[in-house]
Amino acid sequence: MSRQLYESNIKAVPFAQSCVYAKLADLNNLAAIKDRFNDPVLREKMAEQVPADKLERLRGSIEGMTFSTDSVTCSVPPVGEISLHIVEREEPKCIKFETTNSPIAMNLWIQILPTSDTSCKMKLTVGADLNVFIKGMVEKPLKEGVEKLADMLALIPYGA
Repeated sequence: MSRQLYESNIKAVPFAQSCVYAKLADLNNLAAIKDRFNDPVLREKMAEQVPADKLERLRGSIEGMTFSTDSVTCSVPPVGEISLHIVEREEPKCIKFETTNSPIAMNLWIQILPTSDTSCKMKLTVGADLNVFIKGMVEKPLKEGVEKLADMLALIPYGA
């Protein structure tokens, strides 16, 4: 097994670092994703970045998500349900997660840095323990997944 890291591109977020951190540090706040996903404006923005078939699969995954203060659980075909639990909060700049119920040990860091008083930038990093066989099967989906998750988190209305 070797530790592999997958990083998203840096995303500009038009909200203050403190607002973004506050929303992401309590995962109950992300339950609004389910409602927002059906917003025509948001779907149009996502459609510009994500192919229609993948957008539909994402919709299905989002509909099945459950949230608590410290965790989010979603269905990931063909793996099944995977939960991410917050294991560390470093206000206002970083939130660290680990997976449970996952066939692969993974963690996720969300880094949030200010660019001004009213905007910030965000980067996601996923670390996964992969053997050579598994790496070949999951490397591309992990790279795509971390980027899509970063895109989705950058579109959240943190001021609302």
